[in-house]
Amino acid sequence: MPENPSHPSHPSSLRTLPWFARPGARAWRCAPAAAEVRDFHAALPDYAPTPLVELPELAAELGVGRVFVKDESCRLGLPAFKALGASWAIHRVLAERATRDDAPGPLTLVTATDGNHGRAVARVARLLGQHAHVFVPRGVHPRAVAAITAEQAKVTEVAGAYDDAVRLASEASSAADAVLVQDTAWAGYEQIPWWIVEGYSTLCAEIDEQLAAGGVAEGPDLVAVPVGVGSLAQAVVTHYRSRPVGHAPAPGLLSVEPETAACVLESLTRGEPVGVATGETSMAGLNCGTPSSIAWPYLHGGLDAAVAVHDADSARAADRLAALGVSSGPCGAAALAGLRAALTGVDADERRTALGLGPSSVAVLLSTEGAAANPHSTTGH
Repeated sequence: MPENPSHPSHPSSLRTLPWFARPGARAWRCAPAAAEVRDFHAALPDYAPTPLVELPELAAELGVGRVFVKDESCRLGLPAFKALGASWAIHRVLAERATRDDAPGPLTLVTATDGNHGRAVARVARLLGQHAHVFVPRGVHPRAVAAITAEQAKVTEVAGAYDDAVRLASEASSAADAVLVQDTAWAGYEQIPWWIVEGYSTLCAEIDEQLAAGGVAEGPDLVAVPVGVGSLAQAVVTHYRSRPVGHAPAPGLLSVEPETAACVLESLTRGEPVGVATGETSMAGLNCGTPSSIAWPYLHGGLDAAVAVHDADSARAADRLAALGVSSGPCGAAALAGLRAALTGVDADERRTALGLGPSSVAVLLSTEGAAANPHSTTGH
């Protein structure tokens, strides 16, 4: 990864941007997500598609035709998209368990989280009469921890990083009445993370319908997605790279990470999945050091580009979105921060070409959380 200035306010136009681009990603293909996921979510009592907000001001600023923001600030009653994956995965876990004659009473659903996933698991567990035990690493704001506790979950705060919390959650799930519901995968633990990724496919299906209603029948030219371990990005790659050749022009796909936890960017640069040491970041939900094992082949095959941004970039993006009427936390605003960084500064023209963007292009930014999901900032985002 290129060396970068350590000062968070260092102008992006004067530094080497942490960036990776791979030609040929749009020709990569995979199998589609399970078709029944959308019907499952549509049947939930609190389900409604989240808004896809067009922001002409951002299109003018970025030099593209149209910009839409997928606003996940209220998804199934929670301030982030994670409930899509948690609800589908827990549904599948309980359905399989119901087929066994020896199934005992309530399960304890165990997970590790930087905030949003753990709260979603705890909420679904409470609604379904199950128990939840959530492991939280250092750096998660006390109010985010309190929100998980308010869902009647047992919370264990871990002194280490996210990967340490995942390890401890895995160990705690070995009890007979417990099951790990983790949104990252590793060798030997892949089925439940796969279901979580499938759950995210509803978000992409909604975007298709909403763009069509807005006159964009062929879909976007670019999708920017915030990345932690890569599960949402895997879902996005699956959606757009499973379409038959000739269906519509394949969009460019851009992943965005904090510079302090850019495990996907580093892995793409090296050509193999690697772990990185993580630091402190306001983008708490993206503060992950190792890509998910099931996500990696999709990220390596289907992402056009990856970029990493400073906390200050994300804060400025959140402020801009707030001014335009979209509530976005640091993780959600990372999508705008990443696209801004890619399209400005030194070598911006090369990056714009790598992303396939022109003056009539349509870009979709995935704002994965609202301001209420992540209380790190003192200025409202």
